[in-house]
Amino acid sequence: MSNVIMALDQGTTSSRTILYNERGETLAMANEEFSCQYPTAGWVEQEAEDIWRTQKNTMEAALKKAGMTMADVDAIGITNQRETVIAWNADTGAAVGKAIVWQCRRTADYCDDLKAEGFDKVIKEKTGLVTDAYFSGSKIRWILRNNTRARELAAQSKLKVGTVDSWLIWKLTGGKVHATDVSNACRTMIYNIHTLKWEPEILTKLGIPEDILPEVKPSSGTLGKTDKEIFGHEVPIAGVAGDQQAALFGQAGYEKGMTKITYGTGCFMVMNTGAEPISSPSGLLTTIAWQIGDTVTYALEGSVFIAGALMQWMRDDLNLFDDVAKTREMATSIPSTEGLYIVPAFVGLGAPHWDPYARGIMVGITRGTTKNHVVRAGLQSMAYQANDLLTAMVKDSGIKIKVVKVDGGASANDYLCQFQADILGVRVSRPENVETTAMGAAFLAGLAVGVWKDTDEIKAYWKEDRSFQLNQSQIKVDQCLRGWQKAVERAKGWAREEKS
Repeated sequence: MSNVIMALDQGTTSSRTILYNERGETLAMANEEFSCQYPTAGWVEQEAEDIWRTQKNTMEAALKKAGMTMADVDAIGITNQRETVIAWNADTGAAVGKAIVWQCRRTADYCDDLKAEGFDKVIKEKTGLVTDAYFSGSKIRWILRNNTRARELAAQSKLKVGTVDSWLIWKLTGGKVHATDVSNACRTMIYNIHTLKWEPEILTKLGIPEDILPEVKPSSGTLGKTDKEIFGHEVPIAGVAGDQQAALFGQAGYEKGMTKITYGTGCFMVMNTGAEPISSPSGLLTTIAWQIGDTVTYALEGSVFIAGALMQWMRDDLNLFDDVAKTREMATSIPSTEGLYIVPAFVGLGAPHWDPYARGIMVGITRGTTKNHVVRAGLQSMAYQANDLLTAMVKDSGIKIKVVKVDGGASANDYLCQFQADILGVRVSRPENVETTAMGAAFLAGLAVGVWKDTDEIKAYWKEDRSFQLNQSQIKVDQCLRGWQKAVERAKGWAREEKS
């Protein structure tokens, strides 16, 4: 039998398991959705047990589809929604409270206080991140200050806290391993990307004891093995990377300057900047892409909080369509949005604006506005937000980008890809396999166990499906961008004004 790599792709709205062979071909796939809760404005939570249950279910379902057992699997790679934080009891393995999702804004006021004190400069210098509720550190602080049981367990050295990858590793290993990788650790706002250690100064400031945190490991290498009693076989967990870094790895973005956009729940642009971290005056994030052996690769990243989630909202709550696949036909059934813009700042604006008080708006509505205009404007909003990121990225890095690779669910939409190429003014390249996040996790795991000898070998498995070139006059593009910029300014600060 050929080699089999299992990729666990734990996302914000679903858990997925994909089995790959040594040629990077999909053998079987299973997916299961689960829900978020929104207990109050700006708060986003999940049941941690739902995350584990759905992930385990999909593992079993994928194996069943392939007619395999865990004994057939050479290694497991994990990729995950980042910044989401889970606390659990080290003795029982039970979650303590809800998972606080990366989109949650409950700690925005505290982050404002840190900025007012000037501590954001320390955070930026040590972690490469802006001070924002998006990241895990302020969420961990919130748990320790607001969850009595978590505080009690921490005092007894029985509390474990981590991002979703750590939660899955703990469950997969039957509670034997509490670990994460550098690509997830660097998104917590408490990890020093230069020393590659949890940062004592920030931990002290936030009141976070280091003993509750996971051990940080390279992205490719064995972190632990599945528990034989749970899975019937010990399989090495050999690759871990946060979803966006995994997508860049899956897109074969191994050289400096290579850039990708992933359209998922949010929209994320990541550029490989090589062996040196590049600081960003424009509010992009200096982050770690991955670590293989002792070699660390850095990246610049821009994060948009709401992208695919906007289309999900249009489908599930506005009932504008019953299948996202129909949005291309709806968008192309009209020649333009007739000046309609949507800024989907449901939980604030991410890079490069970083305004937690922005809220979603729709402007330019007339009596002639139809659901097709709304859908078209919604798709365009993803491209506009990505352009804001690219503009900042080119400015800060000094690297001229000629091609951007795209992936994620919405990249299957030809209208979006063409509009993205028009707005960016660069070639947009879509791979045959748009599940590059899971692919990246599989590649990292396979490298660790010798399925692939190096990244040069992996490159051969990346194939382009289609590319999109600029097909619009610069005058028209500039006009569209001016309208977008006006709309963004209208959205900024809305929730702050409401509070006052």
